[in-house]
Amino acid sequence: MTKISIITINYNDKIGLSKTINSVLTQTWQEFEFIVIDGGSNDGGLEVIEQNKDKIDYWVSEPDKGVYNAMNKGILAAKGEFLIFMNSGDTFYDDQVLEKIESELTTEFDIYYGDYYRIYSNSTKKRTFPEKLSFSFFYSSSLSHQSSFIRRKLFFDIFLYNEEYKIASDWEFFIYAICYKNVAYKYLNLPISNFDFTGISSIAKYKNLDLEERKKTINKYFPLFEADYVLVSELNSKRFKQIFHIQNFSRSWKFLKLMISFTLLFVPKIKK
Repeated sequence: MTKISIITINYNDKIGLSKTINSVLTQTWQEFEFIVIDGGSNDGGLEVIEQNKDKIDYWVSEPDKGVYNAMNKGILAAKGEFLIFMNSGDTFYDDQVLEKIESELTTEFDIYYGDYYRIYSNSTKKRTFPEKLSFSFFYSSSLSHQSSFIRRKLFFDIFLYNEEYKIASDWEFFIYAICYKNVAYKYLNLPISNFDFTGISSIAKYKNLDLEERKKTINKYFPLFEADYVLVSELNSKRFKQIFHIQNFSRSWKFLKLMISFTLLFVPKIKK
């Protein structure tokens, strides 16, 4: 049985697709299955696939219903024990990633995850993850599917990606699998991917949609925590983060506390 299936989805991103395919095909460990799901691109992406078709185990180019419909197509086509979604524009951190982690993927854990680098138009930032995951972690964050190896069987034991969502379906899968089903996971302490941070889930104007989809998941699977989720979302707003950041500067923090104390003099006290 193939140990790893790499799934790449693409739609009208010829340059990104070429970059991703090159990253996959230059890995020093090559015993993987490579799947490309194209949404019927008309920008030359199909030609890129055809140029590399002898190195792609399975590919299709046809209209789909969105990102998660395409990812589900990849899951259904895959034969590997573990799946990683390296979507168009994303790349492995270096050519040795699969060689380094292949022996780590055993029957002991169902989800293996590592770090990644966020690639912006003019900068690069490393994103690291904790060894121990918690429900509070998923309140404001998520694992990266570009840096996670997921046992394929999980998608059939739990569920495939929610195709009603546009952004948060992978987050829904991770929080449900880890926090509801208590699926065994392991942190791989090394960078796995370079994440193209210019996609739909990374654009600020889609933030509200992301939050709405997450709230739906919390309400569906964790209804007792819905109020807490709203509170944590507010505490993670830019304004609150700025307040917490001020604590690192003693003079500014003292001044802020003084202003808050002064303001509270004019606020009615909470009745017990």
